[in-house]
Amino acid sequence: MKDWLRIFDQNVLVPPHPQRARQPIKESTAFQCVLKWLDGPLIKQGVLEVLSEVGCCLRVSLFDVTYRHFFGRTWKTAVRPVEQLSRQPSRIVFDESLYFHTSLNHPNIVAVVEVVTEGRRPDGSLQALSCGFGILRIFGNKLESPTSASQDKRLKLYHGTPRALLHPLLHDPVEQNKHMTLMESCSLQYMLRPHPLLEPVFHLLPENLLVSGLQHIPGLLPAHGEKGDALRKPRLQKSVTWDLDDLFFTLYPSLEKFEEELLELLVSDRFREEGIPRDSGTLEILERRLCVGVHNGLGFVQRPQVVVLVPEMDVALTRSASFSRKVGSSSKASSGNQALVLRSRLRLRELVRHPAFAIVFQLEYVFNSPSGADGKATSVTSLSSVACMHMVRWAVWNPLPEAGSGKVVLPLQGGIRPNPSHRLVYKVPPACMSSKEVEQVASGTVQFQYSLSPKGHLDTLPGHGHGPEAEQQPSREPPASPASPPALPARGHAAPQDSPVGPGLSLSQLAASPRSAARCRSATLSSPQPAGSEPSPAQAQGLPLEGRICHLETELSQASLVLGASVAEHLQELPFTPVHVPIVAGVQARSSGSKLSRASMVLLQASGFPEILDANKQPAETVNPADPVQFNPQKEESDCLQGNEIVLQFLAFSRVSQDSRAAPWPKTVYFTFQFYRFPPVTTPRLQLVRLDEAGRTLPGSPLHLLVLADRDDSSDAGCPGFQLKFLAEPGFLRPGEQSRFSHYLAAQALQVDVWDGDSLLLIGSAAVPMKHLLRQGRPAVQVSHELEVVATEYEQDVVVSGDVTRLGSIQPIGVYAVVKGWLHLTLANIGHVCEQRGRDSSTLPPSRSRVISNDRTGHFEGGSLLRRGAPRPVKNVVQAQKLADVDCELAAMLFVPTQRRSKGPQGAGREGDAVRRRKLERMRSVRLQESRGELSCWGASMLAQQSVRAQHARDLQVIAAYRERTKAESITSALSLAITTKHTVHVTLGTAEFFEFALRNPHNTQHTVTIEVDSPELSIISDSREWRFFKDAAKLHTPVEEDMFRLRGGLAPQLFLRPRETAHIPFKYQTFSVGQAPAEPSSEKGMDPGSPQKRSATPTKHAKVVFRGGGGKPIAVLCLTVETQPPAADQVFRFYHPELTFLKKAIRLPPWHTLPGAPVGRPGEEPQVHVRCSDPNVICETQNVGPGEPRDVFLKVASGRSPESKDFFVLVYTDRWLATPVQIWQIHLHSLQRVDVSCVTGQRTRLSLVLRGTQAVRRVRAFTSHPQELTTDPRGVFVLPPRGVQDLHVGVTPRRAGTRFIHLNLVDVDYHQLVASWLVCLSCRPPLISKAFEITLAAGEGKGANKRITYTNPYPTPRTYRLLSDRPDLLQFREESFQVGGGETYTIGLRFASRQSAGEEEILIYINDHEDKNEEAFCVKVTYQ
Repeated sequence: MKDWLRIFDQNVLVPPHPQRARQPIKESTAFQCVLKWLDGPLIKQGVLEVLSEVGCCLRVSLFDVTYRHFFGRTWKTAVRPVEQLSRQPSRIVFDESLYFHTSLNHPNIVAVVEVVTEGRRPDGSLQALSCGFGILRIFGNKLESPTSASQDKRLKLYHGTPRALLHPLLHDPVEQNKHMTLMESCSLQYMLRPHPLLEPVFHLLPENLLVSGLQHIPGLLPAHGEKGDALRKPRLQKSVTWDLDDLFFTLYPSLEKFEEELLELLVSDRFREEGIPRDSGTLEILERRLCVGVHNGLGFVQRPQVVVLVPEMDVALTRSASFSRKVGSSSKASSGNQALVLRSRLRLRELVRHPAFAIVFQLEYVFNSPSGADGKATSVTSLSSVACMHMVRWAVWNPLPEAGSGKVVLPLQGGIRPNPSHRLVYKVPPACMSSKEVEQVASGTVQFQYSLSPKGHLDTLPGHGHGPEAEQQPSREPPASPASPPALPARGHAAPQDSPVGPGLSLSQLAASPRSAARCRSATLSSPQPAGSEPSPAQAQGLPLEGRICHLETELSQASLVLGASVAEHLQELPFTPVHVPIVAGVQARSSGSKLSRASMVLLQASGFPEILDANKQPAETVNPADPVQFNPQKEESDCLQGNEIVLQFLAFSRVSQDSRAAPWPKTVYFTFQFYRFPPVTTPRLQLVRLDEAGRTLPGSPLHLLVLADRDDSSDAGCPGFQLKFLAEPGFLRPGEQSRFSHYLAAQALQVDVWDGDSLLLIGSAAVPMKHLLRQGRPAVQVSHELEVVATEYEQDVVVSGDVTRLGSIQPIGVYAVVKGWLHLTLANIGHVCEQRGRDSSTLPPSRSRVISNDRTGHFEGGSLLRRGAPRPVKNVVQAQKLADVDCELAAMLFVPTQRRSKGPQGAGREGDAVRRRKLERMRSVRLQESRGELSCWGASMLAQQSVRAQHARDLQVIAAYRERTKAESITSALSLAITTKHTVHVTLGTAEFFEFALRNPHNTQHTVTIEVDSPELSIISDSREWRFFKDAAKLHTPVEEDMFRLRGGLAPQLFLRPRETAHIPFKYQTFSVGQAPAEPSSEKGMDPGSPQKRSATPTKHAKVVFRGGGGKPIAVLCLTVETQPPAADQVFRFYHPELTFLKKAIRLPPWHTLPGAPVGRPGEEPQVHVRCSDPNVICETQNVGPGEPRDVFLKVASGRSPESKDFFVLVYTDRWLATPVQIWQIHLHSLQRVDVSCVTGQRTRLSLVLRGTQAVRRVRAFTSHPQELTTDPRGVFVLPPRGVQDLHVGVTPRRAGTRFIHLNLVDVDYHQLVASWLVCLSCRPPLISKAFEITLAAGEGKGANKRITYTNPYPTPRTYRLLSDRPDLLQFREESFQVGGGETYTIGLRFASRQSAGEEEILIYINDHEDKNEEAFCVKVTYQ
């Protein structure tokens, strides 16, 4: 421990300037600098006379010229004697090498070399004098290009000390400044070159640390010889793997009192420092995190692992009794002094048997911080809070070299003492204890069991980060796309978001997963909530968060990390580490309260919408959407009205108050959604017709009715609104599916996407809960909703988190929501009586029995000649029919005219017979004309009879030939009917349909039966465990046999049957492909309300199983008719991505111990997560980072060409055999052409896009999602010639700085088709502010204020300028443009609008020239009070 503390105290680094930390992180570059000799008379003769034992050394420091900031740590050479300075020229030889690596690749990052003379005064004290310094340029003038020349160079030296560089008059370039005096005949000979051999040991050397090759670095082997350079070719020491178990943190006097005091001090600190009142909200503990890492005295060897600690009582409630006893006995804490427990094992691979290597434990608390005092929320989230993190304790353990296993108890440290993360730590109790032993444990203790991993023997120290590892490693490599980047060394004074983060739980999982009240302590900052107040959605317990909506775009950053070179040896797979770190939980789309006035509601109801009536023509019962729903499954099943007619009425669309920066309101809209397993729906375009009186009743939120639009965009003369019907009756639902449909209505939310009918841009999405559609014995119910249409804006691309077992709870992360309007929607459920018609057994629906028997499967439809309609005493006797009536192929041949039959199969190639027949017909015509007289009629009759006889003779010949050709096939088909069993299965995407076939051996001899299956989706269950699992799920009690089949690799399986024996063959039909034909539900104008939904919309498949006995003869045949049903999606994701690239996304799932029904008490046996995708070209998989840790579902999709879209499903399973998915996600991937634009806010940037015509002439128009910032030329409708090339000129004038996306669509205005689509990625930087102003205005219903500012034309000629503001809603100009003469001054009139809430706003004023280039930018800080 002493060695670690000594090295740690000696190597404290000064961090770079904070502005450098905000820049994008680049790859670190290693350098070797050799300081060879010093030439010139640097040391004055007077110094030699005053001091004795004079020596000279060099000191090297890193310096940032831009910000005048020294950073890193000063390095010095050995002191060289200077007695030989009398000779000329003088030279001091150093010949020392220093090494370092840095990621600050900028020309203004330099190394300052100082020449220092050391000597002793007459009194014996040591004195150091600076004799000059030099500036060594590390990087060239070109960015990110280090100096590559390895030859010797001379460094010029200047008078003075390096402290002169801090003077404000020394501007860059410093070497040419007039205040710098060059020392003549003095220089330093050096060599600087890149040193790639240092890259494998970056994890042992902190960035910006200057070290010598003679200095001993913990973790490196010493060089050969006494004066060897260990860093010239560094060699790593062998590492060992340690396992830490049963880790407990004990805080005094108790955990509860410790956390209460901590929260109280944080509240008072916020009140004192930030001025946040004590009654502004509630401060809660969200997570108790533990950061564990290996430290070598210089820095963390790898990025520390991050895991979550929980109170001991929570672990005892979720684990088995044996584990509870283990926790209680090991912690030795009472109920009032419980400990923080880690449920999983920690595995550390980076330890080296060296005294300087230690394990550092850092205990952190994560709190949620309410919004600021100015009332501005950081984002529109369900939590409306920001997370903050504080370190409260830390500890260091240095394992003994000879240690193998044991138990350790360490005291925790805190207060102002330096720590490895260089962060402020919570205070420690005052040192007023009676003994040192008591003082050591006053801050708390940490105890754990350690052991040397049995499979973690000596191994080379890896160069990448590790995560908490399960006892069993993953069996395969993680995907290449979301692989973890190389871990970066920990930096001092890092921001919370830049602090070391490992694969642990984070805020998003805590917000997404269910929490108990005991796991979250809070310090009340406000008065108790009134009894009548409604809790926030985040505070509601036990209810799933419904209607999660996300539309995510691609990443803005295209920088890729380059990994090191591979070596020619087997690589050991590292524990998987997720690449994304969640930040904030997602938004919740919900049905809100009424946004319209009562007068507007009267107008809406009086608009003439169709009335919803029940089966008795009575109005349906109206349900309040705010009332709770009592769901009784038994009442739904016992309802006599088993038919459910679901009605959706789209009534109106009301918008929010118009913002000048927002897109114009659309003229037409259409909706897309999918209800249950009905096919996806795309409604027709609906016209938005505004009510006349709505503007006067509520001007801020105008109401628009939805009217069906004609082809010429005129509104239909019919009723307003648009109505759809879905009929879910027993004829549509499978037997036993009625309860599933009821649970779907009770727990699911319907997501509706709203699209602009003209621009084809997504306006937003709305989610409506369907639990109010449960009739619960009532004849009909209806409910009206006002749904928030929410548009999501991309902020930072991270993961998506949610609870896979709670429907509709998948949450987008890093997405901000904007309410675009409100959709007025009415849902209804009308019950119908299902008639039980008497039908023949052959027309009855197929049996739902899980056991299919081949007894009495077929019959021979035999041959007695009975009259039609006569009684049939025998079941297997049918009436004989003509061959032409039962065989379509023969009927077609017989009914073809004689002249055309020669072209068929019977007359092919007989051209000579056709010519002969034509001649005979011509001769017969001539004879008929010659035989005119009394015998003409008789002759015609004779000729007609001859023609009929010839026709019959030919037909008999055709029938005889056809019977001979098909006789063998017909007999074989008729005989196979006796052994053929027909069965129908109804399958849904991803759900396994299990059944058994009772195969009976009809012979008196034993047979080895070969089972041949012609469909890859139908398989035999050969594993007895899987067979037993499906039998238990189906409640089937037939016997299970072990080793029933003989498997022969890729050949068909075989089964042994004794004479007359019956065996049950288990089958499973499961499909992962979606192949459905387009079909729409019934609308009000196209379908009878009573007609059932047609099942022909979904395709029908067929599968055949042949059981062959000895000799290859079939003994039974099973013919399956497979009717596929569309899946019911639980969550819909929509991604926008550049064309012809790979989309790589991660969806995070919560820890399984927080889910209901999760197994407890047996670590390592958590449920397996499996994922499958409906598209075989999509890479979809999941990885596990360790016991108790979350899992990520990774997607890698290849996008197509713009504007194509790819739709597929992702299925998540929690059972081993993939029987039934717990979640079905529907994913839409829109491919767009990516355009990157780098611009300055307030300044127009121009570019051109290439348009390529299609095969036909099109009338097109360009639409954009941000018309105030992006304009196109041509603006309106223009003609796109066929197969032509045309330019679309685009002008971008961003209003605010940052990175964001703008969508640009090219639409065919005649057919409303998307011709092309672009994703414009803006990277906007702020302008240079030349002037700043401050004003104060009154908040509320004030009239605003008029102000004036002056602008002087700096040019000698007259100029015209345009004025622009980033907040046109708060600031308007007296005139948008003005002209001013050369050198003259113009007064600009400003009109500031009032604001309702108090606070501060910074408004930018842009003064642009005639080309919209920014001349100047003013900043006005407005304070509303």
